[in-house]
Amino acid sequence: MAKRKPEFRIRTYGIYTQWDSGSKQLPHIAEVTTHVRADIDVEFGFVVNIKGAKNRPVHFCIDHPGILDAEGNRRPPFTGIEYVKTNDWDFYLGDTIWEPVTDKLGNWRMTLEHNGNIVAEKTFELYIEIDPFAAAPLAANLT
Repeated sequence: MAKRKPEFRIRTYGIYTQWDSGSKQLPHIAEVTTHVRADIDVEFGFVVNIKGAKNRPVHFCIDHPGILDAEGNRRPPFTGIEYVKTNDWDFYLGDTIWEPVTDKLGNWRMTLEHNGNIVAEKTFELYIEIDPFAAAPLAANLT
């Protein structure tokens, strides 16, 4: 009898409540979106439901727009491996915003792979909201 092919389905994506990586509880969806205002401590990503893949590895990648290390060099994408815990398992892949915000702006591509195939993927655009009433630079010599 042939084994069933594992199933992967994105359940939710967008902005979530704060996530405690030490807890078994996943964060809760607060807003479904791929456009995320880059405020400190904003949690964003997606939850994938995985069926029929217990004990199998899934590879994740969070390709950020250019987060810098202490020396000012671009950090590589965040990657890792998780092993599916049960035959009906929800997995959260996400990140949060921290200072400085400027190197977090742009597109964040998050992928989940199984057996070399991308099985879940979302791209989030992080932006800063500009206050239209903020003082504009004064032009020199307005005569």
